[in-house]
This record gives sequence, C-alpha cells and structure tokens, in this order.
Amino acid sequence: MKELIKKMVAIQSELKAPKNQVNSFGKYKYRSCEDIIEAVKPLLAKHELYMNISDVVIEVGGKNYVEAIATVYDGETQISATGFARESTDKKGMDDAQQTGATSSYARKYALNGLFGIDDTKDADATNTHGKEATPVNSFKPSSSFL
Repeated sequence: MKELIKKMVAIQSELKAPKNQVNSFGKYKYRSCEDIIEAVKPLLAKHELYMNISDVVIEVGGKNYVEAIATVYDGETQISATGFARESTDKKGMDDAQQTGATSSYARKYALNGLFGIDDTKDADATNTHGKEATPVNSFKPSSSFL
C-alpha cells in the first residue's frame, strides 16, 4: 500500500486540472469530469496505475441518487473515493436518460475530486445548484488492505 500512496501523492502534486469551462448563465469558470479525466490519464500511465469509475443508482425516499465510485489500482491494492448527486425531478429539456447521465457526470466529478485531492471550495459550481437537486458529497473509502 505504501507504494500506491507514494504514487497517489505524486499524481496529486503533478495534476493540473484548470477550470477551462465557462458557465455563461452564472458567469463562472469550472472544470468538468471529462477535464479531470483528460488531465489525470497521462499521470496514471506515467505511474503505472489503472483507474475505474463506476456508478450505482440508489433510491432514497422516492428520489434517485447516483453514487459514483472512482478507484485507482496498482495491481495489488486500491484506493477509492465516492461522490453522490441527486437527480433533478424537474429538469426541463432533458429526458430521463439525459438527467441520469448529467447526474452521473456530476457525482463522478466529485468522486474524482476526492480521490485526487482537487479542491473545489472556490468553485461556484460546488455551491450553486441553479435550482438543481444535485448535492455533492465526497468520502474516502480505503480498500480492506489499507486497514
């Protein structure tokens, strides 16, 4: 596990995922899930790590949440982080599949933020939901070999 931690520390210090996207409605910059993945892939290759992101849809109180799990493997051990987002119930102009996809992307972004130590506290997207129901939550889930 020590080697994986060393590699993750290196990736976290090398990772540059600037906020290159612009929300013209809210007039702020942000980074997308895709921006983070694009920035981290070369670093994962450099440090010979594999990343997987998976989703689980969970119903709580009649509302759907997407739990995204981002995991990095070194072939022996793994580290994971989880992000959650709730599907909007009134997203006009999107069908159900598009709503779930947008919620998945949002949850994945926050799972990646947690996994790679990306600080989004100054990101307006982290606090401004523009009336949407998505609420990001990050949590670290170490693999059993970590404990």
